[in-house]
Amino acid sequence: MPAGTITALRVQERDSQRVNLFVDGTFALGVSLATLTRERLFVGQQLSDDEFARLERTESADKATHAGMRLIETRPRSLAELRERLQRKGFAPEAIETALERLGELGLADDAAFARFWVENRQLYRPRGVNALRAELRRKGIAQDVIVTAIDESGGREEEGERAMELGRAAVHKYAAAPDYQSFSRKLGGYLQRRGFGFDTVRPVLEQLWREQHEPDEE
Repeated sequence: MPAGTITALRVQERDSQRVNLFVDGTFALGVSLATLTRERLFVGQQLSDDEFARLERTESADKATHAGMRLIETRPRSLAELRERLQRKGFAPEAIETALERLGELGLADDAAFARFWVENRQLYRPRGVNALRAELRRKGIAQDVIVTAIDESGGREEEGERAMELGRAAVHKYAAAPDYQSFSRKLGGYLQRRGFGFDTVRPVLEQLWREQHEPDEE
C-alpha cells in the first residue's frame, strides 16, 4: 500500500475488536484495537511507506500473539511448540518472535512452568520414569537444564521406585500367569522400561511383585 492519509477507521461488523483502516478513501488494512492503540492511529494521520510497513508488521505480530493465546487455551505448550505451530500458520519469523516475547511477558509462555506442568501431570495421571520424562520434554524443545530442574523439584528421582511399583502393581495381573521368574521379569520389566524406568529401579519392583504373586503358593 502506498503512502497516504488515513481517511477512515471503521469498526468491523463481525468483530468489534477490529477496525478497518482506509487510506485515501481505499481500504488498506484490518487492525486490532491493540494495534490501533499501540500505533496511535487517527483519521487525518499521514503514513509514509515505512510507517505503513511497520504497521503491517505490528498487526502481524498481534495476530500471531492471539493465535498463540488460542493454542495455549487448548493446552499448555512449550515455546518450541508454539513457534512451530505459528510457523505452520504462515506467520513471519519476526512476528512469531515478537508474539512469543509478549506471551512470555504475560506469563503464558514459559518453558520452566511448562516443564513443571508436564512432569506433575504425568506423575498424577500417567506415571513415567525419569528417562521417559526427560525424552518427552526434549521432544517438546525444552532445554536440558530446565528439564533437570523440573524433575528434581518434583521429587521425580527420589520417588522413582514408588512410581515404578505403583505402575507395576496396576499391570501385574497381565503377567501373573508367566511360568517362571525369567518370563515374568522379561514381560513386566519390558513394560516398565518402556515407560522410562531404568533397570536398577525396575529390578526390586519385579522381585517384590513376583514374591507377592507366588509366596502364598509356596506355603
